[in-house]
Amino acid sequence: MAGTPFDQLSGDIWYDGIFVPWADAKLHVLSHGLHYGSSVFEGERAYGGRIFKSEEHTRRLLESGRMLGFEIPWTAEQINAAKEETLARMNLTDAYIRPVAWRGSEMMGISAQKNTIHLAIAAWEWPSYFAPEERLKGIRLDMADYRRPDPKTAPYKAKAAGLYMICTISKHAAESKGYTDALMLDWRGRVAEATGANVFFIKEGRIHTPTPDCFLNGITRQTVIGLAKDRGIDVVERVIMPEELPDFEQCFVTGTAAEVTPVSEIAGNRYEVGAIIKTLMEDYDAAVRPQAPALQAASG
Repeated sequence: MAGTPFDQLSGDIWYDGIFVPWADAKLHVLSHGLHYGSSVFEGERAYGGRIFKSEEHTRRLLESGRMLGFEIPWTAEQINAAKEETLARMNLTDAYIRPVAWRGSEMMGISAQKNTIHLAIAAWEWPSYFAPEERLKGIRLDMADYRRPDPKTAPYKAKAAGLYMICTISKHAAESKGYTDALMLDWRGRVAEATGANVFFIKEGRIHTPTPDCFLNGITRQTVIGLAKDRGIDVVERVIMPEELPDFEQCFVTGTAAEVTPVSEIAGNRYEVGAIIKTLMEDYDAAVRPQAPALQAASG
């Protein structure tokens, strides 16, 4: 992701219903979303000119706003159309799409009942979240110090900006030690997820994944579970404790940005990039491509 700073890219961004030049897509420094985390967003990918599961992402965006106490003032149909217009205007076929909604600057304080709700949509080329050479051999994860919070303390089903603060801290700490990412536990000490992706383990031909009761049940996660079941592979959603990490044979993470990425190590525990992971990588790639045979399987 190194290179041209994101505020210096070229093109247009859909901003509150109109397209503005990329450099002009600005907000005031006293915007509530900046100070108090009252912002929600989505990460989406387009393959071959089609946004994968666009409607599901838009539904989650709208619901995330509601969980933070605000209504995004555009319908799902309008948002879906705006994403398509943005993709076309940027002349992109394979791209990353980022819708983001936030409270504006009319009131500055904890209470912001009268603040305008803004929405912006940007699209850009983003080939892979992880370096291609790392992805092929499997990424390395450290153990994060911070944990996913108790659901009684935060709206964990919302894709809310504030919930990613500890993810950034944890990923930076892992990178400083030579790892690619970090595995986070939940507040009970159970395995939860990576900083921006859901995690899966494989043992004796069966897939095990943590129950998403305090972290986001990712759209890619749900897609991959469907693909695995269509292959006749058992998928068990259950409590996974960190003591079990040495017992698994394979590991991978999933997310819109990460797609399906193998993991070769978690804090000294080694994993192979085996046949099941390779199959799911191929199936997912087929599923996201327009008119792909696996597309129907992925929709479950």
